[in-house]
Amino acid sequence: MRPRGHEAVEAAAVGPRVEMPPMRVIFMPNGLDGEIDAGSSVLDAARQLGADLDSVCGGRGICGRCQVTLSTGTFAKWGLTVTDQALSAPGPTELDYRGRRPLAEGQRLGCATEIVGDVVIDIPAESQIHKQIVRKEVDSSDLVLDPVVELRYVELPPVTLGDNVTVLSLVRAALCKDWDVADLAIDPTALPQLQLAATASTVGLTICLRDGKTIVAAWPGFVDTALGIAVDIGSTTIAGHLCDLTTGEVLGTAGRMNPQIRFGEDLMSRVSYVMMNDGGDRELTQVVRLAVDELVGELVEQAGATRSEILELTMVGNPIMHHLLLGIDPTPLGTAPFLLATDEAIELRADRLDIDCPNGRVYIPPCVAGHVGADTAAAIVTEGPHRQAEVQLLVDIGTNAEIVVGNNEQLFAASSPTGPAFEGAQISCGMRAATGAIERVRIDPATLEPRFKVIGSDLWSDDPAFDTAVIGICGSGIIEVMSEMATAGILDRGGVIVDRSVETPRVIASDRTFSYVLHRPENGPELRIEQNDVRAVQLAKAALRAGIELLMEHAGLTAVEDIRLAGAFGSHIDTDHAIKIDLIPPSSGSVRSSGNSAGNGAVGLLLSAKLRRETEAIVATIIKIETATDPRFQDLFVKAMAFPTAPLVEGASSQGRRRRRTTRRNT
Repeated sequence: MRPRGHEAVEAAAVGPRVEMPPMRVIFMPNGLDGEIDAGSSVLDAARQLGADLDSVCGGRGICGRCQVTLSTGTFAKWGLTVTDQALSAPGPTELDYRGRRPLAEGQRLGCATEIVGDVVIDIPAESQIHKQIVRKEVDSSDLVLDPVVELRYVELPPVTLGDNVTVLSLVRAALCKDWDVADLAIDPTALPQLQLAATASTVGLTICLRDGKTIVAAWPGFVDTALGIAVDIGSTTIAGHLCDLTTGEVLGTAGRMNPQIRFGEDLMSRVSYVMMNDGGDRELTQVVRLAVDELVGELVEQAGATRSEILELTMVGNPIMHHLLLGIDPTPLGTAPFLLATDEAIELRADRLDIDCPNGRVYIPPCVAGHVGADTAAAIVTEGPHRQAEVQLLVDIGTNAEIVVGNNEQLFAASSPTGPAFEGAQISCGMRAATGAIERVRIDPATLEPRFKVIGSDLWSDDPAFDTAVIGICGSGIIEVMSEMATAGILDRGGVIVDRSVETPRVIASDRTFSYVLHRPENGPELRIEQNDVRAVQLAKAALRAGIELLMEHAGLTAVEDIRLAGAFGSHIDTDHAIKIDLIPPSSGSVRSSGNSAGNGAVGLLLSAKLRRETEAIVATIIKIETATDPRFQDLFVKAMAFPTAPLVEGASSQGRRRRRTTRRNT
């Protein structure tokens, strides 16, 4: 590979390059890992490894779409220590860059930056061709409003020299007279606003009361806009919803990738980063706070509002996100006994979290346990298992699955380490949900021919009009292809891909195992389901199912009447396929996707003080089960590895493997 642009001319001028060994390059957030010739540009490396890095100008340093960020520090997961010397110093192309898309602080142009050491490169969302689709919608239609903040307009009497009064005493008297509220406290940070509002207005002023007992903001004249933002801080995605606090209307929704992904795609990798890097916790805290602040700005701009109109914010997340947002060391959550800093609700000013909302206060509901967070608390209050006599199983499937089971008598909660397989990681052709990702799969049991649907098209792949580029398979498609392969007999019950190559060209030999070809494009590589892909799904589904069974055992249950799959992933998987691969148990009642329960809960907590009190009360009663230390978990895990709908063909599959080994020895 050759350097591009001005740097190529400079390299030619100084003579031949010194031969260097290949450099290891890891691209985040997808975790692509490979070796690249030293001196290659980041853009060329991305193309060679298949990383999703945009470029319109073809590497001429004009468009600015290939901006990347160097991640430095010790990455225990990959055994790398990366310094700022891993990339070439900025040359004329970058120093003189004046493109339409400004070069963001701390970012480099991938086309003009050479790789000169082992490196971890983060591709920000805005530099990706197939940008993340944030599938987090919210519905607050069935919520009863119980506003946390109220706006109160008052007019003050004229004051003459010698009156023994203050602005605060006048406001308190006016609020008592006009609104029948007394004994009001005041947040000291609101005093300057109160003074300005009282002296600047010739008519009256508007007071913001929080919880009906504290003055937290003031404006001159009449103001009737009270806005709030609910934020769900996931390990992969951060989603926010701007709401009118007086009507409950959702005025805007936005989302973005969690920038912490560049420190590790799973939570334990991020904890490991903190353990291995001095100040790593501050780095992760800083980037997530910045992302939330940027999200707030995007929502405010979207609604044509101002940051000063944001009066209330709620934030939910798993325990590690919770701790990092608050600036709390998350490392105790990475080792037994997984000790939380607190299991109480948190309230503080937005500026304490580096969020520019001068009048905003933040409410964070309590975490349930060391690996069951405030997002689960929000999901519980949304789905309401504690309000019904029927036994409900609530599952939020992510890299770490949160599980709640019970009813109005008792709730039990646990987490289970499913890993990132269901989000496309650890799958050879896996990807997150984006345009071109396979999300639905059907396999003809007679011919073993597949057909599928991809995000961005309403057509099935066997439709003559189907012409969408197919680039990978996302979580919902992974569930379905495993279910269909098992039902069609391509998998045996132990999860081995069966040698059916005589019957179909879709099953092909792959070293000592077999693969199933899901898609053969005219141009480009095949999309295959490899044996290792099946194993990754088995490990993930077994961890989840074992966690469910363990909770049910502790609760003394043999069946559930109501199963709800929460979260962005849970809302898009086919529940029948989930049952067929034994991801979840069958239900004697209903099985349904409940959508973004945590996001809905965050909105509910934004709009209702009553819901906050209910959440805090119910979390305090939940019985927590620790899967990592329970001796039954391993037995249940092994049992859950099987694919129960697959035919009993283990013998045939093992014979296929033996034939392959014999053939290899004879050649």
